[in-house]
This record gives sequence, structure tokens and C-alpha cells, in this order.
Amino acid sequence: MDRLAPTRARTFAGPAADASTATGRRYRATMFLAVATCVLVPAYTIRWHLGPLPTTILENAILLTFAAFVLESIRESVRPIWHTRVTLPALAFLIAGAISVFVAPDHRAAAGLYRAYFVEPIGFGLVLVNAVTTPRRALLIAVGLALGSVVAGLANSAVVVNALLHHAYDVVQTPPVVIYNTANAVALYLVPLVAFAGAVMLHWPGRIERTVAGAFVAVGVVCVLLSFSRGGYLALAAVAIGLALSHRFRWLLLGAGVVAAAGLLIVPVLRRRIETEINFSDPHNTLVGRSHLWDAALQMLRDHPIFGAGLSGFATAIAPYWNATHPDRFTYPHNIVLNFWTETGLLGVVAFAAILGATFARAWRGWRNSDVYWRTVHLGVLLALLAVVVHGLVDVPYFKNDLSLEFWALLSLTFAVGAGSLSSAHAAAATQTSSPSKTAAP
Repeated sequence: MDRLAPTRARTFAGPAADASTATGRRYRATMFLAVATCVLVPAYTIRWHLGPLPTTILENAILLTFAAFVLESIRESVRPIWHTRVTLPALAFLIAGAISVFVAPDHRAAAGLYRAYFVEPIGFGLVLVNAVTTPRRALLIAVGLALGSVVAGLANSAVVVNALLHHAYDVVQTPPVVIYNTANAVALYLVPLVAFAGAVMLHWPGRIERTVAGAFVAVGVVCVLLSFSRGGYLALAAVAIGLALSHRFRWLLLGAGVVAAAGLLIVPVLRRRIETEINFSDPHNTLVGRSHLWDAALQMLRDHPIFGAGLSGFATAIAPYWNATHPDRFTYPHNIVLNFWTETGLLGVVAFAAILGATFARAWRGWRNSDVYWRTVHLGVLLALLAVVVHGLVDVPYFKNDLSLEFWALLSLTFAVGAGSLSSAHAAAATQTSSPSKTAAP
């Protein structure tokens, strides 16, 4: 962990000490709007136009949050912190995305994706790095994301259960959906939040917080199971193992996890859904289709190795390499490495790998060295990113409005001002420019 100046070291003493510092009282309006934005993340599907420009509820919430951040920074005479260990990789990622706009066959569509998947979520993450000054504020951001995910998850689960009860859905087929376009999107969004909540459930000192987190884990797991996303199941298993290993009763928890998994396999619809994935002769096996798609994507990348296909360009670029009679058409190659390679080129792959590496390293050090509050936050981020990577082996864990914002929001928590990610020079400067206040922030 980066060393802090003595004036800043108090932020590691827990929420009570955080609230007593000037930094713990900053950016109140920004935090309120940031939490509201997190709640509204699934509402990116609600779109309209402002003149010729398309926009969404989520985009407007992000802009309001950023405006509040700028105004409060000016009012409180605070110089925002922007330099962390992830700053340079993030800049390289932005550059890779900008290049991909010009490489893409449809520049207008690519520019829209660049704004939604790169500029806005990274900007939102930068705001959170400065505004999340206490572990409780980090928890509030996670709560906001969780509330939005519960609405989406329960709505989708209700549709699936209704279809099962009326025998209108065969579990080997694509599940019915609501809000999102695919049921996999539910699991992609939910599992990282289940991971974060699981860390709170096992390690946060407060009983109320642990209870609420446990309730969310229970609801989230049910929603993931009813999404019938096999990639989601895989990510959920990885998270469960990580949570068990983080606890002193790890062997007991691992044993309980094995028993729970065995119990779930007794459920006919779940067993049948999983059996199709381990039977490579089953026509509904998606891994076989994925392997063919990956082969075609690699063939395409051999011809476009540096820049890939550009943002939104995969469907066009893959056409000469993909069986024209194949019933499926894909906008992404459904693998985390191939996704970034085709969309952002080699620079994007390297930049995103550096972002993951820096965040994993920071979160691991935070988990090992911080106080009980912040170490829980760091563990939550660590396991959330594990879920992203594992699910990304067979899916698209980033290139959606909700997933990109969730990624940068969670990542920002481990680099937040209050988490001690600043150098001592930055910490001292931030403390000297702080303004007094009589009211403690959460």
C-alpha cells in the first residue's frame, strides 16, 4: 500500500475517524448524485434525443454528477486528484478507443460507443476516486449499484418463472428477458455485485450491513440462477471459492459450497441446462458455437492484427470469415481478450490488461494491509474483477453501458482518496486545501 502523510493516516481508523476529517465531509451533493446514478444504471435502455443527439437517463445522470463534482471542487477550493496507478493505462485505453473510432466502418456509431463505454464511465470513475472519502461512502456506491440490479434481476426472474410455470420455456433454449436484450446480461451485471456484497457479508464489522449484504447475496444468486447463464454460473463459482478462501473458516465454507452446488444440480431445470454444456454433441451446446466463433475471429485478426475491426465493426469484419448460412450473428466474439482486440486493437488489449493488473495489485495490497472497513472494500473489488474476468472467458463483460460504468465504479473504490491510494505528496496537498465543515458526511 502506498504510504500516507501523517495528516491523512487518520482515514484508516474506520468510519468514525473518517467522519472527523475534512476530506470525509467533501462532495456531499456529488455523492448523492453518484449513488442515484448507480441506481439508474439499468435505465440506460430508456433513450431519447436532444435535438440530433441520442441520450439516455444514465448519461444525463452521469453529466449531472460530473457537474456537481466540478462545482463542489470550485466551491470548496479542492484540487481534484487524477493521478493513480491506473491513470496511465486508462489514458492509453482512451487513446485506443479513439483510434478505434476512426478504424470502425461506421464512425458515427463508433463515436457513440466511445462516449458511452470509454469517456463517460472513466469520467465517472474519476469523480468517485475523489468523492469516496470513507469506507461507508464506498458502501453507498455499491448499494446504489445493487438496488438497480435487484430491480432488473427480479423483473427478469419473474418473466422466467412465469414462462416455466406455463411450460412456455424449454431451458435448453434462450431464456425470455425483460429490460435487457439477453438473460446473460443479467448475470454479467449481477455477479460482480454479488461478489462485493459477499465480501461485506463475511467481513464488514457492522451487523446491519452484513445482514443487508447477505439478503442481497441471496436474491442475487437466485436471479443469476434464473438467468440460466452458464458463464454466470462459472463466475459465481469462482466468487464463492474466493469468498471461502478469504475467511478463517475457509474449509467449512468450501465444504458448504460443494454441498450447495450438489443440491442445485438436483434441480431438474438447472441440471438440464448444465448438461447441455458438457455434452459437446448436443446441438444446444454453446461452447461448440463459441469455439467456431473464436476461430473465425482469430482468422479475421490475422488480417487486422494491429487495430482490429474498430468499435462496432466486428459484425462487418467477421462476415467473410463466418459461415454465411450459420443462423447466429454476433456483434462481439464473446471472449474478453478477443473482445478488446477486435474492438480496440492491440493497444486496447495491453491497456485493459494493465488496468486489471494495477487494480488487482492495489486491491490485494489493500485487502492485506488496510483496516477492517477498507480491506472489505478492497476484497469486494478484487472478487468483482475476478467475476468479470471469469465470465469474460465466454462472454462480453465490458461493452455495454451498464457493464462499463459498473466496472469503473467498482474499480474506483480501490483507488479512492479515502482508501489511501494517493502518494504522500498528494495526500498532504489534499489535506492542506481542504475546507472546514461542521457536518460529517456518511
